[in-house]
Amino acid sequence: MSLSFAVQPNPNPATPERVAEIHANPGFGKYFTDHMAVATWTKGQGWHDDVIVPYGPLQMDPASAVFHYAQEIFEGLKAYRHADGSVWLFRPERNAARLNQSAHRLCLPELPVEDFLTSVTELVRVDERWVPSADGGEQSLYIRPFMMAHENFLGVRAAETVLYCVILSPVGTYFAEGVRPIDIWITHDYSRAGIGGTGAAKCGGNYASSLIAQYEGYENGCSQVLFVQPCVDRVDELGGMNVFVVSRDGALITPATEGTILHGVTRDSILQVGRAMGLDVQERRLPPEELEEGITSGRFVEAFCCGTAAVISPIASFKSKHGAYSLPPGSGSITMKLRDAITDIQFGRAEDTFGWMHRIV
Repeated sequence: MSLSFAVQPNPNPATPERVAEIHANPGFGKYFTDHMAVATWTKGQGWHDDVIVPYGPLQMDPASAVFHYAQEIFEGLKAYRHADGSVWLFRPERNAARLNQSAHRLCLPELPVEDFLTSVTELVRVDERWVPSADGGEQSLYIRPFMMAHENFLGVRAAETVLYCVILSPVGTYFAEGVRPIDIWITHDYSRAGIGGTGAAKCGGNYASSLIAQYEGYENGCSQVLFVQPCVDRVDELGGMNVFVVSRDGALITPATEGTILHGVTRDSILQVGRAMGLDVQERRLPPEELEEGITSGRFVEAFCCGTAAVISPIASFKSKHGAYSLPPGSGSITMKLRDAITDIQFGRAEDTFGWMHRIV
C-alpha cells in the first residue's frame, strides 16, 4: 500500500515577515521550513505512520543504533520557482533511485520510488511559500530526505526499526563567494572511500572522513579537497562534489565511478548536456599525474566541480604538497555554457528537451 503523508498543520508557522527576512539572505542550510515529513519502517510490517508534522526535534534514545554504528543515508535535491509562480523539481526520480542504492549498501530498507516522490512533493506543497521567488537569482528550496537506524539496541546488526524524514531549507549559492573560480586542494594523505567501501553510497560517514582533508585544504587557501584513490592511481571526487576537466580539443572528462564515486545527478546531467553540445564526453580513470601534466602543458584548459548544492563551480587551480597547477586565466567558457544550460532548465528559462522537470505546484 502506497504512503500518503497526511498533514498535521503547524499551529505556529513562521510569519510572512520572517519568511521574507530569510529569503533576503538565506545562506545555505541555515533556516528550515514549518513542516517535515516522517515515516517509520519496522521489520515484518514495512513502512507505516507516514505523516507531515510541524518541524521540530526528533526524540532519540542514547542507545539508538545510529549513534553507535552510523547506519544512515541521505539525499539532496531542490525545488525551483519559475517566473509564472509554478514550482518544479529537477529529476527527483534519480534521487529516489540513488537513495535505494545507498539503502542497499547500508542494509537499510528501500523506500519505493512512488513513496519517495510523494513525501517530497506533498511536503513542498505544504511549505510552498518557502520556495524563493524567481527573481531571487539562484535561490531555491533545498530538500533533504534522510533515513537512519532508529532502534535502541547495541548489538551489531541491521536495525529492525528505521526512521525516514524529509526537511526543507531555503538556500542561496553554496559557496559564500558566489559563482567564481575556486582553488582545490589535492590530498595524497587521506582517502574519502576505498574500493569495496561506501564511496558510491550517500552516507554521512563518507563526509565525516573527508573533513580532515577538507580542513587541510582550508589551511592552504582552498575551498574544496580532491581525493586520490591510491590503489589504482586515479583521482576520485571532491569532499562533496564530482569533478570534470575540459581539454583544448573539446573533450569533457570526468573520473569513472567504479564503485568509489557517487553517481551525482548533476554529474549525469552534465554528461547528457555535454553530448548534446557535441563535446567528446569521456568517463574514465584520470590519474593525478595526467591531471597535473595536462594543466601544465596546456592540454587541459578548464576544470569545474559539480553537485546539487553548488550546481557547477569553475576551478582556478589545483594545489598539493607537490605544487600548484593553475588553469589559464579567463578560461571557463564551456564550463559556463554547461552551467547556464542546466540552470536555465531548472529555473524555466529554457525548454526542457530532456524531460527532467516535474511540476508540483
